[in-house]
Amino acid sequence: MHKTSEWLLSFSAEQDANLKHTVHGSGHKTCIKISVTGGKGGVGKTSIALKMAQEFAKSGAKTLVIDCDSNLSNTAIKLGLPLDNKFEKLLSGDVSFEECIIQQGNFHLLPACNGSIEIFENKLNFDEIIIDIISSHEHQYDYILLDCPAGIGRDALTLNAYCDHRFVIVTPDKSSITDSYSLMKVLSQKFDIKENHVLVNMYQNEKQLQKVAMTLSETVENFLGCRTHILGGIQKLDVSAEGFDTFFLSETKSEWNKNFVKLLYGFTEKLVIQSAARTSGRSQLAYEHDVH
Repeated sequence: MHKTSEWLLSFSAEQDANLKHTVHGSGHKTCIKISVTGGKGGVGKTSIALKMAQEFAKSGAKTLVIDCDSNLSNTAIKLGLPLDNKFEKLLSGDVSFEECIIQQGNFHLLPACNGSIEIFENKLNFDEIIIDIISSHEHQYDYILLDCPAGIGRDALTLNAYCDHRFVIVTPDKSSITDSYSLMKVLSQKFDIKENHVLVNMYQNEKQLQKVAMTLSETVENFLGCRTHILGGIQKLDVSAEGFDTFFLSETKSEWNKNFVKLLYGFTEKLVIQSAARTSGRSQLAYEHDVH
């Protein structure tokens, strides 16, 4: 099992090395690990993690999403896929990693469990299990996205700190803003995490987007001395709750989807485009950015 104490000591150095390899090129594939997280539940983390992974996969990047909610896994539900508890068998060694993942082209998903008594009773160190899975399989992927539990529990904090980048999903709701600040505060004080990316979800208009972004970034900088990269926002959709995920995860031709792709491009251009240009040419995300 991957020891938490070991990677914490070399955490910052490993991040710097990964970024340099990604931007400047290297002789081997570098996997970029991103946690999609938030201070409170209900802000859209799971849907955004899946949508990001789908777009990365469309651009030609082999992408894995790991559902880190050990016993209330929602990723498969949102994709309309049947539920199973294969992850429970993966932990016991009865099935392989390859047998557990759901594959749709370059998009791979590792769901967790739903109501597994064995996981509930064993009280496993789920963060260490996920880190062990990542370290064993990251060489197979360009991106690994973690759909992290909300809040500041041990699993969430450890997994957020382990990743190369954190996407903090926040809504205009005051409790979401406050809880997101608390998350970044604990990550800074306990794990020395000084940079996070913020995505504002479900904003009503541009003024509200700017207010949330400015309030959170200035508070984080002034009181924590941390840097907040504002990725942008996802405007609240006029779609019923029942049809939200169907639209969000399947719509590809709307102006809304083009804006989401541009948002991802703003993040990936320095991490992916420069290295890709030195090898096999431009990625699909870069192409769509130029076209649209």
